[in-house]
Amino acid sequence: MTALKITPQSAPKVSPPPETFNFAEFLLQCNTERPSRPAFVDDHGILSFKGLDERVRKTAAGLLALGLRREERVLVLMHDCNDWPVSFLGAMYAGLVPVAVNTLLTPEDYAYILEHSRAQAVLASGALVPVLAAAMAQSENEVVKVIVCTPLTQLSPAQIEFEFFLSEQTPLQKAAKTKADDPGFWLYSSGSTGRPKGTVHTHANPYWTTELYGVGVLGIAQEDVCFSAAKLFFAYGLGNGLTFPLRVGACTVLMAERPTPDATFKRMTGGSGGIKPTVFFGAPTGFAGMLSHPNLPSKQQVALRLVSSAGEALPAEIGERFTKHFGVHIVDGIGSTEMLHIFLSNRPQEVRYGTTGWPVPGYEIELRGDDGLPVPIGEPGDLYIKGPSSALLYWGNRDKSRETFQGGWTKSGDKYIKNDDGTYTYGGRTDDMLKVSGIYVSPFEVEATLIQHASVLEAAVIGTKDIEGLTKTKAFVVLKTGASATEEELKAFVKDKLAPYKYPRIIEFVSELPKTATGKIQRFKLRALENE
Repeated sequence: MTALKITPQSAPKVSPPPETFNFAEFLLQCNTERPSRPAFVDDHGILSFKGLDERVRKTAAGLLALGLRREERVLVLMHDCNDWPVSFLGAMYAGLVPVAVNTLLTPEDYAYILEHSRAQAVLASGALVPVLAAAMAQSENEVVKVIVCTPLTQLSPAQIEFEFFLSEQTPLQKAAKTKADDPGFWLYSSGSTGRPKGTVHTHANPYWTTELYGVGVLGIAQEDVCFSAAKLFFAYGLGNGLTFPLRVGACTVLMAERPTPDATFKRMTGGSGGIKPTVFFGAPTGFAGMLSHPNLPSKQQVALRLVSSAGEALPAEIGERFTKHFGVHIVDGIGSTEMLHIFLSNRPQEVRYGTTGWPVPGYEIELRGDDGLPVPIGEPGDLYIKGPSSALLYWGNRDKSRETFQGGWTKSGDKYIKNDDGTYTYGGRTDDMLKVSGIYVSPFEVEATLIQHASVLEAAVIGTKDIEGLTKTKAFVVLKTGASATEEELKAFVKDKLAPYKYPRIIEFVSELPKTATGKIQRFKLRALENE
């Protein structure tokens, strides 16, 4: 489809939240006039807005009854289900600080997070109790308050079953009088370059991302049904599946299992009680897997009006194929744990594939060189963001906080190029950028070119040293099932489309690429293997 010609969009007139502001209370108040409408749908049933309100306030009362005090941390270690938003919002409503954690970590990771956050309670899915128990055995944080939902194991005397926990409570009538700038919740970074970092967000931060992006750019509305492949414990998934839909009274489909193509298709085609999502939030790797899958549903089998992508830059070829098949654009954007959600994005009716679009109104973008000064249009620079949803700090990590949060600006760690039309093109993570023959090469650009080949499913590009110690590009390539291609064929394919110095000098065919739980390619693991 031909991209629309547009002019930069001005910032919407969004009033700041009041000084005294509890975000959980705000979301509940947004939905008092639709008590019977479904708020969340999981594999076990439907939770109405009235049910959500009651269970959130009972959770808040129960946590306080256990003796927890203002701003003490509560781990939320749950697979996506109706109890997840109840737990998260219940803690916030009580003035406590929920800490949403990845469900795919090791006992060692959880032991570190328990000690680092000094959590006083854990709300956990039954299936995750064994790994939690192993973590608690290693941790010096003597957490004794463990509340278990959907228990799949025998509970110990120290564990409390969630439904029993709620049945004992009278709903808390008034939310804690938190300030807009008070700590509201934590999210842990991926930890790809060391220990995960506890990123502290305020009660106001999700208000800003919801108003500026969820409502202001995406236009999420009450009639929508939202479904996110990214889980709620991620910053991206938290907006997609909780804050955005609850702000406007939309329904959310939640999925506990991994977002495989088949699991995703089941929900997209109405496998959750006949409810078909109108808005789908995914990531580039997931879209690639969907499009190559034999069970890909037709346009007529889904009800999509809007599709969003984040996590990594979306290759143009994937976006164009998706649009051709489903008749709807993928709105690609970039966000971060530190900024909570997307700050640079295409727009639903203004998509330019191959770019990450324009700054989200309400945010400022700067690209800076190694000297800290702005770079000219067309030159790669480090991405800095200024906006109202920036995190306060990394808990207990002053050096990293100073490096990332610089006055009003947040350093993202990404390389970008600004184009003449005001859009921005992704270059790669700063640590992933390569200098070949003295010129920067973007791994993403080479990868996006490789996947245009009919036989290539995925690709990852890193730098490797030749016998003279010079950096050359190497590509790891995953072919589509049943497809074939030679190294020379793929090299020639890239040479034909990019400047000659950018083509990969070495191509290694692999069965899969290392990825994070969000589907991001972990190039650092490939580099580590090369250096062994």
